[in-house]
Amino acid sequence: MMEVSDVSDQAPSPDETGEPYRWRWLILVVMLVAEIMDLLDASIVNVAGPDLEKSLGASSVGLQWVIGGYALTLGAGLVLGGRLGDRFGRRRMFLIGLAAFTLSSLLCVIAPNIESLIAFRLVQGAAAAMLLPQGLGLLRENFSGPELTKVFAIFGPFLGLGGIIGPVLGGFLIEGDFFGLGWRSVFLVNLPIGVAALIVAATFVPRKAGDRTVRVDVAGAGLVAASCALLVLPLNQGQENGWPMWTWLCMGASVIGFALFAVQQRRTAAAGREPLVTPRLLRKPAFTVGLGGIALFFGGLIGTQLVLTLYLQIGRHFTAGDAGLGNLPLAVGTAIGGAVSGAFLADRIGRRVLQIGPLVQLAGAAVLWFELNGLDTASFSIWDIAPGVAVAGVGAGMVIAALFSFILAAVDDDEIGSASGVLSAVQAVGGSIGVAVFGSVFFARVKTGDFTGGFHRALIVQAGLLVAFFAITFLLPRKGRPEEQPGLDPEGAAGDSAARQPLTT
Repeated sequence: MMEVSDVSDQAPSPDETGEPYRWRWLILVVMLVAEIMDLLDASIVNVAGPDLEKSLGASSVGLQWVIGGYALTLGAGLVLGGRLGDRFGRRRMFLIGLAAFTLSSLLCVIAPNIESLIAFRLVQGAAAAMLLPQGLGLLRENFSGPELTKVFAIFGPFLGLGGIIGPVLGGFLIEGDFFGLGWRSVFLVNLPIGVAALIVAATFVPRKAGDRTVRVDVAGAGLVAASCALLVLPLNQGQENGWPMWTWLCMGASVIGFALFAVQQRRTAAAGREPLVTPRLLRKPAFTVGLGGIALFFGGLIGTQLVLTLYLQIGRHFTAGDAGLGNLPLAVGTAIGGAVSGAFLADRIGRRVLQIGPLVQLAGAAVLWFELNGLDTASFSIWDIAPGVAVAGVGAGMVIAALFSFILAAVDDDEIGSASGVLSAVQAVGGSIGVAVFGSVFFARVKTGDFTGGFHRALIVQAGLLVAFFAITFLLPRKGRPEEQPGLDPEGAAGDSAARQPLTT
């Protein structure tokens, strides 16, 4: 019987024979599994708050770090992960990232306290940053022509499914309390999936050497990581500590750090070395404005989803399972909005779809505001607020389906890989910031026992972010990037990042 390593050693790549690789569809399956594991881990913990409090004594700040810490290290490391794949080979980095992700999931399962769980979640996000940028680059190495188009078409619905089932699956596992594991089971589910994916990937993904002439900008990566940490740390800790001086100094240092990163990237390119981010991107007003738009939009979206789950569990005493199901109106609305936007509106009305979307979201937030005011607390069910949540989801889906395409329309073809990596990184970090900001706003009011007031304040913050995003859309290109140029350049810093935008929340 052939050993595991024999298949990948003996299997020629498509470039060597001119024939499609025999096991290429297994590669697609493994890439999908890896992407869905990431999407699940980004949202599956949302419903674990009360259980973490009971089991590990987690405070509100601890919960924010468990949820947002993963997105923080994921976003901070995505572009670096793409560069490492370019230099050392995508197969190798994919296997290293998948093994580290699976191992860090095991560490989360056995975490003895909230501090160690936060640390392991940060490691898990960093592992995902090494794993995920390799995915579609590997697919482009093994698929071509009509088959590649089919692969891209398959990716969208599967990633949408991952976004939908995260909180639902998390609620089912926690409420089921299988083997008495409680919240630990949301991480344990990664182990059999990760091990199976690792075996299949090691066996069937063909070897292809990286380009050792590619230089990895370690200094730039360090600046990005430090700047992200200096921003998210005070946002998470500030409210609980009364916003002392160090929190404001950290945020100021973060702004300086990002500015230094931009200067360092230009100097790196001028010296003939390879920067993490193509410097020309930072000189394109539409692209830089788009970065701000992505941070605003996804910060508000992820933050509001978290507050919805916390409100259901803490304010209305929903079980984890019921809270997970309570996210379905938002997920279904987002899926509907995304389908309408992607299939009809984006091509016909251009960037106006990005302006209609936030207006629909604002309408949904207004409906939700009045629904919360008229609640009968004794007979409350998710259906009391489902209309407002679903309408807001429709608006969000309209934006999600089209946003990356319009921002990428502002960049040149040879910049797409780097641009899509940066956009996806900003999306992840924006989500982490949203968790910190919205969590702080909600819990500040919850301390007085006013759960509805906490939700109202979160809606006010979201409305402000949506108004700012609406204003930014007027500075974006009028038309999105053509679909035949989907922004999936495997030679870029993070070739699959544009396709990783979630289709639902």
